[in-house]
Amino acid sequence: MVGGAGAFGARLVAGLAATTDLPVIVAGRDLARAEAVARTVPEGRGRAVRLDAARVGASELRAVGAGIVVDAAGPFQGGAPVLARAAIEAGLPYLDLADGRDFVAAFPALDAAARAKGVVALTGASSTPALSNAALDALTEGWRAVETVRVAIVPGNRAPRGLSVMRAILSYAGQPVRVLRAGAWQSRPGWGLLSRITVPGLGRRFASLCETPDLDILPARFPVLRTALFRAGLELPALHLGLSLASLPVRWRLLPSLVPFARPFLAMAGGLDRFGSDRGGMSVEALGRDAAGRPTRAVWSLVAEAGDGPYVPTLPALAAIRRLTDPSAAPIPPGARPCTGVLPLAAIEAEMARLAIRTRRDTDHPAPLFERALGTGFAGMPEAVRALHGSVGDGAFHGRAEVLRGRGAAVALVAGLFRLPPAMADGPIRVTMEPDPEAGEERWTRSFPGRRFSSRMRLAGPGGRGRVREWFGPFAMDLAVSAHPAGLDMAVTGWRLGPLPLPRALRPTTQASERVDAQGRFRFDVALFLPFVGLLVHYRGWLIRDDAREEETP
Repeated sequence: MVGGAGAFGARLVAGLAATTDLPVIVAGRDLARAEAVARTVPEGRGRAVRLDAARVGASELRAVGAGIVVDAAGPFQGGAPVLARAAIEAGLPYLDLADGRDFVAAFPALDAAARAKGVVALTGASSTPALSNAALDALTEGWRAVETVRVAIVPGNRAPRGLSVMRAILSYAGQPVRVLRAGAWQSRPGWGLLSRITVPGLGRRFASLCETPDLDILPARFPVLRTALFRAGLELPALHLGLSLASLPVRWRLLPSLVPFARPFLAMAGGLDRFGSDRGGMSVEALGRDAAGRPTRAVWSLVAEAGDGPYVPTLPALAAIRRLTDPSAAPIPPGARPCTGVLPLAAIEAEMARLAIRTRRDTDHPAPLFERALGTGFAGMPEAVRALHGSVGDGAFHGRAEVLRGRGAAVALVAGLFRLPPAMADGPIRVTMEPDPEAGEERWTRSFPGRRFSSRMRLAGPGGRGRVREWFGPFAMDLAVSAHPAGLDMAVTGWRLGPLPLPRALRPTTQASERVDAQGRFRFDVALFLPFVGLLVHYRGWLIRDDAREEETP
């Protein structure tokens, strides 16, 4: 095992020592550290050798008597698969703990050579993509559609951090990250998309966007997937938000990267080790439609206690080694590929038995927002209207629209404040919905040429029957919604600034309807008026569901 004396490599060695009778060769550039780890393997089954993963050749692997080659050296971001090539040339099975998106994406280039040699070569036998995809496969088995996947890893603050891990995180902090959201490929800053997430059994923590192999692998595996997000979080808000602030110079192109500051960051984080806890977790959330076609949300979660969280990235590799060395197990077909669809979740969870790690699965069938607001009336609307409002996963629609704008300085001021669309006779429009069943709300984004505006909707009040509240920044409008066989109508009944109701005499009024045209398309007609001003904006047109993913337009 190259890198066997590192933060994760040493834990994989410990797993092999505790659960197998296999001899273990601990390899690395620092022979003294490798020897110290090798001595922890009982019955003389461990030995140490000096190897450099960036320079090793096939002859060296044969000379040390390796049976399976494992790369736990890292960081893999920006690296080349030198050790993998050497293992394939030597005819030896290979696996690694890579979590670098570029490394994993380029790995299948070795497939032809691996097949020719009859060698199994697996990359990403770690938390991502092996464990995340195994959990997702178990959660969504038999589903008709997987629409949204959100993965998160939130280690405890007292978990050991190595220089390689710190460099891996800083390699993407502030850098553009290509991510699929609501059916469009977007560029978002690494360690951006800040949110508060809940891991069952662990509580709420901050989490931000990470550059991981899952961002490519999930959309490739699930053709109708609209959103694939991978977030990570630091337990202490000061550290998490501090890294967000530190990434701003990279976002603004004032610094090329934060990687040169890895050692100072590591020292600062180490100074806060006595704070926080040794409890960490991971969650995989899937939204879509189950085998019966019901809107479904399923979550697999993991909580690691007593400082056992750093073992989690090693468990898929341990399960893979067990399978490769078990003569009674079904053989893994030769070839070079990511470690997805290879290990069932049960095989990885079995490796947790000796550790303070527990997992759980939660499944429910949340009703979409407008179905909760409309009750039995929802089913009586036309299918095209129900389709737009009826998903618990992210949705995306496109079409054409006409936009009329009122005149005057007051209209221009309000329209600029809320980023309302400019006037146009006929132009493209794209509408996306991002439901959050946990929060009970939906985020709507309407994209016109050169302009985009968003709002959040949730039920108005505890019951919310027949009423939704739509938030535009700090302002909100209460809408009465009514369903009938022709479609849906909405009208403003109140408005507020934050929690404070505003005067009814000054509230905006609206004429909003949703219908179906002769071609079976969803049609919208929304007009918004201001007291003493008149028309603010009036937009109308049609929408159909996106059939393919798009590249985001500025």
